[in-house]
Amino acid sequence: MRRRGMVAGLLLAVLLLLTGCAGSFPADPQGTLEKAQGGTLRVGASMNGDWVRISADTSGDVSSNDVQGTEADLVRDFAAQLGADVEWVAGTEQVLAEELKHGGLDLVIGGLDDKTPWVTHAGLTRPYAESRDERGNLHKHVMLVPLGENAFLLELDKFLMAAKEQK
Repeated sequence: MRRRGMVAGLLLAVLLLLTGCAGSFPADPQGTLEKAQGGTLRVGASMNGDWVRISADTSGDVSSNDVQGTEADLVRDFAAQLGADVEWVAGTEQVLAEELKHGGLDLVIGGLDDKTPWVTHAGLTRPYAESRDERGNLHKHVMLVPLGENAFLLELDKFLMAAKEQK
């Protein structure tokens, strides 16, 4: 009889533990995905060849027409999927990574690869494209998102993988 009581107690404890873990996973502590859906996606863009071209002469806020390139097109399509407008900010990788780290941006693009030094400032998407430089070195391209915003990262990764499969 005592054994049944222990088993029942153990099952109850497991049930309570599982119920407590039933929140939505992955989660965004800062609510990046939720804020972007039907709202605004704040994107930092750093010039880098065909990946990101910026026609404006300044850093800071730029219009959508000023930002072009492969990654800019991907961001526009992702934002459309979320029902979001894109707010573009141009700058250097360093400035944009700092802004991302401190919550001023939701996403940073710039032809970055998976060996980016900004990994301490940001989460990385899975590599979604590859290219070779003039020396033949392989680069696996990623985008930067705020650290810990895992629901947003998962949604972006799913979008980028679907876009990759369509090519």
